Amino acid sequence: MGFDTDHLLPNLVALRRRLHATPELGLHLPQTQATVLEALAGLDLEITTGVGLSSVVAVLRGGRPGPVVLLRGDMDGLPIVEDTGLDYASGNGAMHACGHDLHTAGLVGAVRLLHERRAELPGTVVFMFQPGEEGFAGGRIMLEEGLLDVAGETPVAAYAIHVDSATPRGLYVTRPGPIMAGASGMKLRVLGAGGHAAFPQEGVDPVPVAAEIVLAVQSFVTRRIAVAEPAVISVTRLASNSLAGNVIPSMVEIDLNIRTLSRTTLDFVQAELPALVTALGAAHRCPVEVDVINSYPVTHNDPDETQRVLGWLEELHGTEHLQVLPAPGMASEDFSYVLEKVPGTLVFLGARAGEDHGPSMHSPAAVFDDSVLGEQAATLAELAWRRLAM
Repeated sequence: MGFDTDHLLPNLVALRRRLHATPELGLHLPQTQATVLEALAGLDLEITTGVGLSSVVAVLRGGRPGPVVLLRGDMDGLPIVEDTGLDYASGNGAMHACGHDLHTAGLVGAVRLLHERRAELPGTVVFMFQPGEEGFAGGRIMLEEGLLDVAGETPVAAYAIHVDSATPRGLYVTRPGPIMAGASGMKLRVLGAGGHAAFPQEGVDPVPVAAEIVLAVQSFVTRRIAVAEPAVISVTRLASNSLAGNVIPSMVEIDLNIRTLSRTTLDFVQAELPALVTALGAAHRCPVEVDVINSYPVTHNDPDETQRVLGWLEELHGTEHLQVLPAPGMASEDFSYVLEKVPGTLVFLGARAGEDHGPSMHSPAAVFDDSVLGEQAATLAELAWRRLAM
């Protein structure tokens, strides 16, 4: 097909930098939502906004009959104080350190490119502007609010492009099958009997018990799970309820973050790890309360859709700009909720600023080369058009 973005790129860069300077967190992004609605104003779109979150869904109906394809961009930032020194850096204590400002601007670009040719468009495109990707399950909430019904029929495919500040600019990276891990967690409360630090024998000190639990958690993966079944369990928070240096606490809280690549492995962890920590606590007269927290599922690229995408990317950008990942990564992504319902593909696009390896995403110093916005928008538009035209 071929989409020219030279006429759009200056406006997309300006939009991205405006978003970058004013990031918002979580599910409620009123300023970001208003900026997106402003960017889409005047176009022939069917637009709906979310009820439980500040989402925007735009439906573009082509002039020719065909199926429905969904394109997604996330909009929320992270609670990070920016340290980039950019002229348009955020100063509000939040930061677009994961590139969601580029995702939003790039999706606006795809809307405009497809809208310019809507008379020829062989079907319908749903554009999903999503809040709450960073741990708030915004994608799941949008599905619950009827995302897949807005066009009148379920999309046949769904695509998203995620920029990466550490990958060379212009390199497209993906793989069929699992590409990112599922994320879940556990909250442990180790219950003792507090007292005076000078007389530990008169209470039940939960601190050494918590220390044993932490060590047991660290060895659980290497000794209970086969090496061929990747899993990562990290202790992310450890705190007691003592507020004084001479008081033995009555409780220690431990938060765990769990990453797995299969439902079978996750089921095993969620069954066996609570049994282990409660048994350790019982051995020391410390009951352990366990809350299991289910978060994002595994991000699974549909094999057939991804083979198509790989072929299209090679044709559009050349083999030298395409990389097939040998294995999935252990980060997570809530586009996984959409990919559970609709076959599709998540693709990473290198947006590294400069030749040297820069700070990774989620770093306060992460910098993205926003000149990729043109090809990002054009590639999203191409993926939608080619899938509709099949």
